[in-house]
Amino acid sequence: MQRRPLGTTGFEIAPIVFGGNVLGWTTDEAESFRVLDAFIDHGFDTIDTADIYSAWAEGHSGGESETVLGKWFAARPGMRDRVKLFTKVGSDMGGPGEKGLSEDWILKAVDRSLDRLQVETIDLYFSHWPDPDTSHAETLGAYDKLLKAGRVRAIGASNYDATLLKGALDTAEAEGLPAYKVVQPEYNLYDRGSFEGPLQDLCVEKDIGVVTYFSLAAGFLTGKYRSEADLEGRKRAGMVGKYMTERGMRLLDALEEIAAAHGVGAAEVSLAWLMAQKGVTAPIASATSVSQVERFATAATLKLSGEDLSRLSGAGA
Repeated sequence: MQRRPLGTTGFEIAPIVFGGNVLGWTTDEAESFRVLDAFIDHGFDTIDTADIYSAWAEGHSGGESETVLGKWFAARPGMRDRVKLFTKVGSDMGGPGEKGLSEDWILKAVDRSLDRLQVETIDLYFSHWPDPDTSHAETLGAYDKLLKAGRVRAIGASNYDATLLKGALDTAEAEGLPAYKVVQPEYNLYDRGSFEGPLQDLCVEKDIGVVTYFSLAAGFLTGKYRSEADLEGRKRAGMVGKYMTERGMRLLDALEEIAAAHGVGAAEVSLAWLMAQKGVTAPIASATSVSQVERFATAATLKLSGEDLSRLSGAGA
């Protein structure tokens, strides 16, 4: 499987990143272990999570995904050396001062993540959301301490637009602080506005890695949701409903026709389209079963024609 340079981080990753938001939420611990094992067995090597996953679920408070991953690492001696591990800081964890990108919170939050993950180093630590109350200099200064201490290997920014990212890069250069090496935007065939344009251009210009989240639009781009009835009883129903539009149906029609021509599924085509976009290093995609991981392996080797790519781009425009 061809590996891709992740910007200027100094390491390469396989072409699909596992989305760990499902761990301990829509997959229990035992099934999470099976899915993670399959992901590695298929030649993939990168896992994305966050401290906040999965605080949105009833009875959860955040940290559940990191905890499952920590138990998996502990049960698989040597596995940590095979995995590129991403996690994030900045979402509201519920306690006083437990949100944002202040130095005080970052230095506390990283210890909590490391403890839950049962590891000594995070390969890529993301600012999960912009923090308008904290300067770039303070945030990057905190990361500088973590990098020098060996607790993280590189830093990234999630949900930053081009203006914010440029401001952070300028601050890093002016003040001799570490710079963001990777961005994580919401980007898929349906949701394209937050990445295409200025942010995409800046990432290409500065050789910043790009790993996309909501790559399958909360499962909509797999083709399994075409009506409100398909959403009944689904944990992601609230996320998927917004895609039930005329444009969404056009996209599904194009996806399914192209998928049929290649003998694959709509999810594989959706991921292959993302991997073919300028500046994209790898899409993040979640799996709740071993069979879904097998589809990732197919997507990683699927070659879409120029005509396929143009048709998909046009259907989702």
